[in-house]
Amino acid sequence: MINDISLTINGIEVKAPQGATILEAARGAGIYIPTLCYCPGLTSEGTCRICLVKIENKKKLHPACRTPVEEGMVVITDDAEIERVRRVTLELILSDHDFNCLLCPKSGRCRLQELVNRIGFDERRLNRLNRVAKELPVDTSNPFFDFNPNKCIQCGICIRTCHEIVGVHAIDMGYRGYDLKVTTFGDKPFKESVCVSCGECVERCPVAALIPKKVEYPTREVKTTCVYCGVGCGLYLGVRGNNIVKARGDSENPVNRGELCVRGRFGYKFIHSRDRLSSPLVRAYDPLERIAHGIDETGEGGKPVIAPLVKREGKFVEVNWDQAIRYVASTLVHYKGDQFAAISSAKCTNEENYLFQKLVRAVMGTNNIDHCARLCHSPTLIGLAASLGSGAMTNAISEIGKAASIFVIGSNTTATHPIIGRDINRAVQKGAKLIVADPRETMLCRIADVWLRHHPGTDVALLNAMARVIIEEGLLDASFIEERCEGLEAFEASVMEWDLSRAEEVTGVTAREIAEAARIYASISPATILYAMGITQHSHGTDNVKAVANLALLTGNIGKPSTGVNPLRGQNNVQGACDMGALPDVFPGYQKVEDSKIRKKFEKAWGCQLNPSPGLTLTELFEAAYAGKVKALYLMGENPVLTEADTNFTEEAISHLELLVVQDIFLTETAQLADVVLPAASFAEKEGTFTNTERRVQRVRKAIEPVGNTRPDWMIIRDIAQNMGARGFDFNSPEEIMEEIRTLTPSYAGITYERIDAVGLQWPCPDTEHPGTSYLYAEKFNTPSGRGQFTPISYSPPAEVTSHEYPLILTTRRSIFHFHSTLSRKVAGLNVLRGEEQVEINPVDAAALEIEDGETVKVMSRRGTVRAKAKISKITPPGLVSMTFHYTETRTNVLTNRAFDPVAKIPEFKVCAVKIEREIDYGAEYWGWGTGKD
Repeated sequence: MINDISLTINGIEVKAPQGATILEAARGAGIYIPTLCYCPGLTSEGTCRICLVKIENKKKLHPACRTPVEEGMVVITDDAEIERVRRVTLELILSDHDFNCLLCPKSGRCRLQELVNRIGFDERRLNRLNRVAKELPVDTSNPFFDFNPNKCIQCGICIRTCHEIVGVHAIDMGYRGYDLKVTTFGDKPFKESVCVSCGECVERCPVAALIPKKVEYPTREVKTTCVYCGVGCGLYLGVRGNNIVKARGDSENPVNRGELCVRGRFGYKFIHSRDRLSSPLVRAYDPLERIAHGIDETGEGGKPVIAPLVKREGKFVEVNWDQAIRYVASTLVHYKGDQFAAISSAKCTNEENYLFQKLVRAVMGTNNIDHCARLCHSPTLIGLAASLGSGAMTNAISEIGKAASIFVIGSNTTATHPIIGRDINRAVQKGAKLIVADPRETMLCRIADVWLRHHPGTDVALLNAMARVIIEEGLLDASFIEERCEGLEAFEASVMEWDLSRAEEVTGVTAREIAEAARIYASISPATILYAMGITQHSHGTDNVKAVANLALLTGNIGKPSTGVNPLRGQNNVQGACDMGALPDVFPGYQKVEDSKIRKKFEKAWGCQLNPSPGLTLTELFEAAYAGKVKALYLMGENPVLTEADTNFTEEAISHLELLVVQDIFLTETAQLADVVLPAASFAEKEGTFTNTERRVQRVRKAIEPVGNTRPDWMIIRDIAQNMGARGFDFNSPEEIMEEIRTLTPSYAGITYERIDAVGLQWPCPDTEHPGTSYLYAEKFNTPSGRGQFTPISYSPPAEVTSHEYPLILTTRRSIFHFHSTLSRKVAGLNVLRGEEQVEINPVDAAALEIEDGETVKVMSRRGTVRAKAKISKITPPGLVSMTFHYTETRTNVLTNRAFDPVAKIPEFKVCAVKIEREIDYGAEYWGWGTGKD
């Protein structure tokens, strides 16, 4: 045990841990030392010289922020000499500072202003020191914040924040002497630089040099959880009236420790978008007067009037909630059984997903329910469940930064899960080894020890080759395998079928690089694997996941802190939606619908008979709708017209439905095709819980009243079920729903609103005394035998390959500035940063096609055509192009392939054969139109 250091500060005996600085020791003892350039969590540089102190028996003054404590040290923090030095230093800083404090937006919260009030200054001397300098232009290019160099004190906090925390290196000190200033690379405006607009520098700036565009002070704050990606950052929403005016990170949350990305900090503004739905809508078919007479009017056979096939005519008409609920309930009665299907939402709360699947199973009598996990991590659910026993992230996010080696495959982490990307960056700064496997040169590739630039769709060949090196060189953990695994012999035989030269030929990665990556991962422990949709969204996604699990089992890097197989879930509650049974084959807690014992438990709790047959997956659902087998679809908080593969087919399938009910906060591209649209409340307008990618169940809290006439999703579902005469839906709050979830879901049994009030709990949490589970499989796996399962995997090529007609491969990705298809597109500032689709293409391919940067091109696959602007970049290798799928103006998924993994039923999003052609608009002037020359 390391003993604390004893020292004396201003005559007071103080104890501090070894390695602490004088400043940290003083603050811990409640002793004030002024500082400007110090910021917790960053390295100390001592540039401001405000924190100088005296140390007994040492001649010069020392910066308290950089000087480590020593046993018996005697420190004086304040006397006449120190005060004089600080005053002169402060005056020198003020002499070059625009300090019109009265009009400054940071007045009252400015650290420089605070020091002036504490230390004071000589106004006559300051006037003599004040140099005449031209005023520098204020950079207003960023949509969320401004940079005023005239107020900058050059403390370096913003630079260190960008380098050490964010890992982007967008800003640094530039020029010399009087011209010294904080600037971006190339002295570009912030918007044109590599800045990711996360606002971390703005949050830490001690003065008003970096300041939000619009400074609004909230009158209260509400603690909640971010609604964007699966990281699940804790945040505080600042409220003024019934408006959200600010978001800041929750420093006590173990997931993000107060940090936020651009979406988390500024993306809340969709809440008050003008495009928010405010009232229920019903599509009026002839005669339109039927709405005025009540929407329960029925047609032949007692069924309500419904949409004609192929094309939905008629406009939307606003109705009240009683009419809307009554209409939906009376219509759904006619579609019970397997002619009905539902799509749940990874953006809605656990309680809402639970209630939705209960409606589908207990009231509609079918297991035809699925959600977007089918399109992202269904291979994870199936692959990891087979290998390890559970399809969830094995370890906590906080453990990533403590790993000795990190293997990232199929994940552009800094863009899709920025806070986890920062954890990786910090680990590398501390000496961790980083391996990245990605066809594109992501930000992590630039700090990696080994970058495996493999061809898209060759993950199994790459992973098996790494496993072969580990086996041949004796780097496997033999004792772990013997004690806790089975199936090694068959797996070993399968990987030995390919030598490294064949793997090199298929993957495009040299044998040397494969071997180097294998040695790092196997020999430098603890080692962790992080992956995302780059390996799951394939026709062989389940094989990819099992190949990743094989590596972890082979090296014993599982069941321990900072190890494991860690799928990074996409949306905020995709893990929770899976946990809650929004899947066609399982009840909540992954309890199989085919298991009669499990089914009886739910039948008893819900008071009904339940269908014993697994339902249709999302991909199968649209096939069935196209074939006329599924006639009614109830969709909550998803937008498949933009996010499904081959969206032309999806739209065609929807046109074959007799009834489409969409529940959302916006009139999405899918909602525009609906017969009924039910307006839902946003995450800021309701209570509930989200479960993040590390299995942490966290609270979502109501910050404002619902916008317009919207309602929380759980309330809408409850009212429809009750209107249909269903029992067991008499809930008055999400907390009551969670209490029912606990009784039926063993992994959630110990989770209560009271217990998760502060920082949440990680499942499994089997009882109210259990502390939650940071990492899985410490003692045994959840497989039938309790042992990890090696799986022999053979490489198979992607479902779609290039041809003479379609010579390029398209792969899809996400932008750091957007998320999925709707929410972030409703934030004006995010659209300023990235407002349109770009086709990322290598200079070699661009030159061959005579394409110029920024020109509009046509991208064509065997399924359709889209148009977008070309972005010429070496980030993408020759032969590969890349696009996002955020933009309704450019529906990228028109191009992608519906061919799916036969096990997980996930489409092949990541490998799509395309061709690109120029689309030149010469304009009227070129042809002479309207100029008299025509």
